[in-house]
Amino acid sequence: MNAPYFVEILARNGDVLHRHRLQQLPIRIGRGYDNDVILDDAHSAASHASIDLDEHGQLLLRDLGSANGSYYGGKRCEAIALDGHRVIRLGHTRLRVRSADFVVAPELADTTMHSWEGAAPAISGLLLASLFALVETWFNDIENFALVRYVLALASCLGAGLLWSGAWALANRLFGSHARFGRHIFILGSGLCVMGVWRLVSTAMAYAWDATVLTRYGNLVILAIACSMLYFHLRTIKPHHPRRYAIGSGITYAASAMLLLLLNLQSTGRAGDELYMSALLPPQWHQSADRSVDQFVADAAALRNAADAARTRGSSTNDDEDEDSE
Repeated sequence: MNAPYFVEILARNGDVLHRHRLQQLPIRIGRGYDNDVILDDAHSAASHASIDLDEHGQLLLRDLGSANGSYYGGKRCEAIALDGHRVIRLGHTRLRVRSADFVVAPELADTTMHSWEGAAPAISGLLLASLFALVETWFNDIENFALVRYVLALASCLGAGLLWSGAWALANRLFGSHARFGRHIFILGSGLCVMGVWRLVSTAMAYAWDATVLTRYGNLVILAIACSMLYFHLRTIKPHHPRRYAIGSGITYAASAMLLLLLNLQSTGRAGDELYMSALLPPQWHQSADRSVDQFVADAAALRNAADAARTRGSSTNDDEDEDSE
């Protein structure tokens, strides 16, 4: 290993906070001012550790009898071999040591859309979120028009969206070095609009062609859109791990969908979200063949017979339980 040597003080996320260049060994590390690298850490000793070459010419960190010790991999060690990748903890300070001949990884491909930053995605996201709030309120509005309802819905949606995007921007700043607040707002607005479009289209299709499965299990699609938003939020923070985020989002969707179906089964006895369509649309939208009154009466009679049979079985079971208790 060739001089100069670099002692890098790391943040918890692995980013380099400070880099100290030293020309010769040994290197003394500690809180005292007579050290080569001075630690601003009350949990480190005045003379905490030293770095020198071992008998094989490799860098070796030795603890100098500190009270809190030197740790690698969660274990306290008296001596730790350094290879440029190992992160050592001295007190509350995380560091690694590299020499001038350390081979760095190839440069990463720049996948950042530098033209899509700042105000442009933020304004676009706010407009999309506003459109979602207004259309959703209109779709569910069954009373006389009142402007205050639309204003409140718009303010609530934008307020919640700003808080949501602000939380992701803070995470982006901590783990990705840039906040990218505008992009997170755009992801939120786009996801909300896709949810709104799905709800309108699925409801219209279910009404037109009696495809009620689209409304009974429509929340599974909404959940898939939400997990896709999670994926893009994470990719905005760390764009070079798409496969990892895709797997995590897929696992999140599978677990959430299973939980949703189980909750429906527990509360209503059905896996679907609703027994019948709750949306009323213009009759001319209905494209399926109309059913006759006789067919409706026959279906109602079959439903009544099934209900009577279930009630009879329930009564018999209760009578048997009463006899057993006597």
